[in-house]
Amino acid sequence: MPDKPIILITGAAGNIGRSLAAALRDRYLVVGLDRAGRDTGYPVIEADLTDGESVAGALDRIGAHYGRRFASVVHLAAFFDFSGEDKPEYKAVNVDGSRNLMQALQAFEVEQFVYSGTMLVHEPGRPGERIDESRPIDPGWAYPKSKAEAEQAIRETRGRIPTVFLHLAGLYDERTSVPTFANQIARIYERDFQSHLYSGDTDAGQAMVHREDMIDAFVRAIDRRGQLPDETVILVGEPDAIGYDDLQDRLGCLIHGEADWATLRVPSAVAGIGAWVQDKAEPLVPDAIDGGERPFIQPFMTRMASDHYALDITRARELLGWTPRHRLADELPAIIATLKQDPAAWYKANRIPAPDFVTEAEQVGHDPEVLRASHEDWYRAAHADNRWAHFVNIALGLWILVQPVIVEVREPALFWSEIALGAALVLFATLSLSWRMAWARWASAAVAAGIMAVPFLFWTSNPAAFLSDTLVGAFAFGLAVGTRPEPGPSMVAAMTGPDIPPGWSYNPSGWAQRLPIILFALIGLLVARYLSAYQLGQVSGVWDPFFPGLPGEPAKNGTEAVITSAVSEAFPIPDAALGGYTYALEIVTGIVGSRARWRTMPWLVFLFGLMIAPLGVVSILFVIIQPIIIGTWATLTLIGAAAMLIQIPYSLDELLATVQFIRRRAKAGRPWLRVFLFGDTDDGDREARQDEFDRPVGAVMRDMWSGGVNLPWNLALAGILATSLLFTRLTFGASGAMADADHVIGFLALTVISLATAEVARTLRYCLIPLGAAAMAAPFLFGADMAHSVANVIIGLSLIALSIRRGAVKGHYGGWDRYVI
Repeated sequence: MPDKPIILITGAAGNIGRSLAAALRDRYLVVGLDRAGRDTGYPVIEADLTDGESVAGALDRIGAHYGRRFASVVHLAAFFDFSGEDKPEYKAVNVDGSRNLMQALQAFEVEQFVYSGTMLVHEPGRPGERIDESRPIDPGWAYPKSKAEAEQAIRETRGRIPTVFLHLAGLYDERTSVPTFANQIARIYERDFQSHLYSGDTDAGQAMVHREDMIDAFVRAIDRRGQLPDETVILVGEPDAIGYDDLQDRLGCLIHGEADWATLRVPSAVAGIGAWVQDKAEPLVPDAIDGGERPFIQPFMTRMASDHYALDITRARELLGWTPRHRLADELPAIIATLKQDPAAWYKANRIPAPDFVTEAEQVGHDPEVLRASHEDWYRAAHADNRWAHFVNIALGLWILVQPVIVEVREPALFWSEIALGAALVLFATLSLSWRMAWARWASAAVAAGIMAVPFLFWTSNPAAFLSDTLVGAFAFGLAVGTRPEPGPSMVAAMTGPDIPPGWSYNPSGWAQRLPIILFALIGLLVARYLSAYQLGQVSGVWDPFFPGLPGEPAKNGTEAVITSAVSEAFPIPDAALGGYTYALEIVTGIVGSRARWRTMPWLVFLFGLMIAPLGVVSILFVIIQPIIIGTWATLTLIGAAAMLIQIPYSLDELLATVQFIRRRAKAGRPWLRVFLFGDTDDGDREARQDEFDRPVGAVMRDMWSGGVNLPWNLALAGILATSLLFTRLTFGASGAMADADHVIGFLALTVISLATAEVARTLRYCLIPLGAAAMAAPFLFGADMAHSVANVIIGLSLIALSIRRGAVKGHYGGWDRYVI
């Protein structure tokens, strides 16, 4: 038989069980019960509390080896869940499990039974009030209700076994805390918007108890087992409870150096609805973005946010000689220091999903706390340097707010839309003055996009309103999200990673690469703006020096006939204005983002490319159908189409770099959707950034026009030949299907040549082979005179021959080099 008194601990393999065993082993023989036997340094017998026979069998095995006398049985095992739902495990484990254990112990000699309870079984108090053991039992949610029911089951079955119910405060130490406190710390650390909201009395708080003090209370209860009443309840915790608002300020100061952490009280009903909506909406959010975790704050919590638990621990002092040696207020610095020292370990220990920057920083070998602090310092400084942009947007919003009266807008829908949009821009630009509200900058940009759209959506005939809305909207958009710091990229994307993609010889997101697109988009915008003024009746005519109108409309020139044709009027809004709107968005999205936006803002690069490609397709198709369907040409639309054709090759390299980047990060195990939306780091060192324009003008111009784009002599000659096909109506007097065929083939060839000037797409020049064959076959299919037929054959053969020459490749494009033929 053992020479030391036996202590039986349920839940012995858990953290608290191991801590208690370590404190008792010098003077007692510790034996444990748990769901599975584990290597804990002391014997742990497997038992299932929900099965009475399993419990009785485990106790019999203990009795056979160590005797049937226990100095104390400490019941720690319990089911805990913070969903607020009354799950069946509460009754099976906490209530029936406690009953099964106590019934099985009736066959043993037990000097004491200690139950690990919770202070939450008591009716809460109010700020300034303390509760003692006489406080009524009135638990507010599923977990404490099950604990209260378990205590009743123990009372009913304890027989002659002396029982101590320790009603414990919230547990904490330097590394772990009860979920409510740990999540409060996490929300403030992450600057979660919800950290500023609370649905209860901000003076209310809950008492806590340090792990060492709690273990000391258990040990004292066991040591004094012969002196305690047969049945007693003892509250164990620090007597004072720090109010929620006070605790917020302390945490904000320790974590971020902000002594006043603003906390707004939200009505409980509103907070409950918000928590319910957030919980129900969570399954709709892809796991690739947030990990698929349910929100911690559940609706039931909002109803108990004003519960206050400050304790009168007189009974603990008198019966156990116990007073806490720790105070939460004194331990907070150590708790926050532990968090900052190793954020990933802290989150794991507290079973809270780590924020993305923590896991991302560790994956790329950076200290998460150093990254967070350095990013915050950089972001705040950059925002302060560019806060002027948001003051300008406030002024622009006020301008739009009063504009309907000043310029006498007569369309009611436009009148009130401008007032609403102006007020919205003032609001969101004001919120954007705070560096914490990056979302307000995107809201300002969305409002600005609306300002640009409303004049043509409502067909205004007021040229001043149209011009003002276009300019103000574009400037407001650019100022909102085009100034530093760029909103949206993750910390890892913003603070780490190279500017030049791995394996590339230049940066496809550099300003020199973007300026040609922006310049040609500006040309397109000016043309579209002029044409839309005619469509909206703001000007009486438009200029066209070359093409006449249709026979039935002699008063109109070619451009006027085209933009008032049935094709144009098939749109519910002016098609020229829609084109201008897209050009304006191209310009402002071309401005947004840093030189590394191919990896910091992939979604924006895709949006930028998608605006160019569809608009390019529409422009080309519109030009192709002009002589075929409408019957004439429009000089200005030809200029716009040419500007678009030139833009396309300059955009392809950045789009390719972004696709390559997303594929690399996906192969590295990163969630592709998150990478697409928030960016990421990449292979390669981060070099010191230099001003691209701090170079000779010639070097800047060379990078602008030749970076990633190469027009060799063979493609230039092919372009001249393709252009000649557009004018066979003049050169050979072609008409009907033959003229149309030349026209279509010529424009398609020019499109192919334009795309092939981008080195990343130079393989597309081989598409000239079928187009050359089509040019050769057209005279024999549709009929043409000898001269025209010979010319088409020569042009067709030339296009085929000119497409074969490779020429030199100037740049390198990572893994895409093997496709650059």
